[in-house]
Amino acid sequence: AQTDLAIFYSDNFIVLWQRTLRSIGGTINNVGDNARLFALSEIAAIDSIISSWNTKKFYNFWRPQTAITLGETDGNSRTAGDPNWLPFLPTPPYPDYTSGANNLTGSITRTLERLLGDKTTFSVFSTPANRTITYDRFSDMADDVVDVRIYQGIHFRFADDVGRRQGTHVADWAVSHFLRPLN
Repeated sequence: AQTDLAIFYSDNFIVLWQRTLRSIGGTINNVGDNARLFALSEIAAIDSIISSWNTKKFYNFWRPQTAITLGETDGNSRTAGDPNWLPFLPTPPYPDYTSGANNLTGSITRTLERLLGDKTTFSVFSTPANRTITYDRFSDMADDVVDVRIYQGIHFRFADDVGRRQGTHVADWAVSHFLRPLN
């Protein structure tokens, strides 16, 4: 199940979210509400990516592949390295902290939750897995994305947890400051 989820979420997260937002937007009959959903989701998404990259640049934290393979050199005598360990997916060539995928997912799921409520049924299609997962809550997908980045071997849990919170805070700010309803 972990491998299946790792493959499912090996899709490009921006493309995956664009496809998912189009699917969700297709269920909204009011053109204005639909436009607001897309615009707020994109505002929060872009701001969360900026937030993530600023954090990555500031902290410059190593990825699991480097930490695990060079564990003997971290200054902690209780750490044993494993020079043969490899992640499920290739390690991205930029810092771990915070997770961009979780910033993005946290921002969009929180925006959707604020606009439609958390308990909303929606589907996500993955090109690499060639299958669809249906969720009953936006928070369930956000939970999966936190876990999957660990299954893929490309993030530490704290980078995923903080990334999700970062994205959630960005979405809360965006929804409360931009494109507010007229009534």
